[in-house]
Amino acid sequence: MADQYIEFTTDKRFVKRVRELKTIEVMTRMYCAHHHPGPALCAECTDLMDYAKRRLERCVFGDAKPNCAKCTVHCYTADMRERVRVVMRWAGPRMLLRHPILGITHLIADHKPIPVLRNHGKAKKATNEDVQE
Repeated sequence: MADQYIEFTTDKRFVKRVRELKTIEVMTRMYCAHHHPGPALCAECTDLMDYAKRRLERCVFGDAKPNCAKCTVHCYTADMRERVRVVMRWAGPRMLLRHPILGITHLIADHKPIPVLRNHGKAKKATNEDVQE
């Protein structure tokens, strides 16, 4: 029996992550078109998009994930997090005019509760302060 490969962007189980991927893609395209003149995405912005897609595919929260800015698990490296922050800071206000539905759903998702990551059976080690209490 051959292994089945489920495409991340077409599977119905990943609706929220696909929306988030579409949002970051639109924001990156808007940013690149304004800051890096050319007909297509520049190499730097393409790398950022590929990195964001890999991080979304491997998110530990699955489809219950919050927006990356509110997430308790920072899976982006510091450099990439800063690059995404710059892109979103520039493109975010412009999203409401150019892509209002994506912009509004992103803002709504920003106010949803943040899920708690379970320990997966790992017990917390007792410290001296815990023993004394």
